[in-house]
Amino acid sequence: MKATLRQGVHVLLVLLAALAPLSVQAERKLLDQVVAIVDESVILQSELEARIGTITSRLQAQGTGLPPRQILEQRVLDQLITESIQMQMAERAGMRISDNELNETMANIAESNGMSLAEFENQLAAEGVTYNQAREQIRKEMLTNRVQQRQVGNRVRVTDREVQNYLDSLEARGGNSAQYRLAYILVSVDDPSDEAQVDAAREKAERLRSQIVQGRDFREVAVAESDASNALEGGDMGWRDEGQLPSLVAPIVPELAVGEPSPVLENNSGFHLVMVMDKRGGERQQMIQQHRVRHILIRPSEAVTDAQAETRIRELYQQLQDGASFSALAREYSDDPVSGSDGGNLGWVSPGQMVPAFEEAMLAADVGEFRGPFRSQFGWHILQVEERRTRDISAEVRESEARQAIYRRKFETELQNWLREIRDEAFIEFKGEYANDSDSSEEPVS
Repeated sequence: MKATLRQGVHVLLVLLAALAPLSVQAERKLLDQVVAIVDESVILQSELEARIGTITSRLQAQGTGLPPRQILEQRVLDQLITESIQMQMAERAGMRISDNELNETMANIAESNGMSLAEFENQLAAEGVTYNQAREQIRKEMLTNRVQQRQVGNRVRVTDREVQNYLDSLEARGGNSAQYRLAYILVSVDDPSDEAQVDAAREKAERLRSQIVQGRDFREVAVAESDASNALEGGDMGWRDEGQLPSLVAPIVPELAVGEPSPVLENNSGFHLVMVMDKRGGERQQMIQQHRVRHILIRPSEAVTDAQAETRIRELYQQLQDGASFSALAREYSDDPVSGSDGGNLGWVSPGQMVPAFEEAMLAADVGEFRGPFRSQFGWHILQVEERRTRDISAEVRESEARQAIYRRKFETELQNWLREIRDEAFIEFKGEYANDSDSSEEPVS
């Protein structure tokens, strides 16, 4: 009897020991229950609470008021659902974010906020977010951005007419208007009918401009030589709106770089020089140096070793030194089929357009010089810079910025449409208390 009792107690203890972990698991499930099923994934209560905590901490740190808890929960849950759909799309497409790429992104975020990584981690901690949590969230954002660019970017088209209309509208609203601070010199002519007096005034104005180009201070010249009433102020005309420029200088001033004297201008009162001392608003000139360049390329291959390619390019270089035609050698020997057929001509090259080794040689070359041989990732080159010029690319920059602005606006509209589409097409089933606030399931749209 006692043995039977002891066995019963032993069995009971074993059962209790076996059931204990199950009760703990049951508690955990209650603490971390599924709140929504999204296609082939689930959203847990712990994920929802963690995201709510992150958003709440950030809003409080910014001094932003919080919405009621129920509204906040619903909005965060909607965010997690949309995120889950896109993450599953990324997984099906085989998209990945490497650790190196993620590390670089985290470092860039810290740097853009003027922090080291350690300071960034401390800032996150102050907002109630661990570095690993932030890192995982950034990884998800990078993946969703890639999905969006692939899926939505293909829907967006920007036409030339849309760009021109945007620029016209911007100009009509004064978006491109600029203000100029001008300095001014007048060489007056008392009697415009006196040719000798006119010629002498013209010669003086040209002489003064030449001195300014050579480095003499414009304001000093104005004080000493100008016949204008503001001569003692260094010719300072103050700030003028682009639409309020004097008619004589209005066509010239927008084309002048800051510090560049105008050509000598003439009207009935005499000869004039104007200089833009400063500019604000509008679109500043953006000047780049371009090179008109040609080259010969000898490319190593399975049939030609690198050493043989180098020997060949050196032979060609010697022929150029001996007076051979660059274009003829390029047509006959260059392994760049496009430029080779045109005598090696690459046309006008802008900064950053060529690989570093080529650009370095191009920048170091004098006009007319044969530069090389040198090695790039493509093979062995000889180049010749035929001409250099400085070009204002402000118009191209304005057009590019307009195109990007239109693209972003269209992308945002298409993105919202697409997000609604993928939400409607997904299977979504809410669980627990959230099922009471929503339909029990959201079936795919047929």
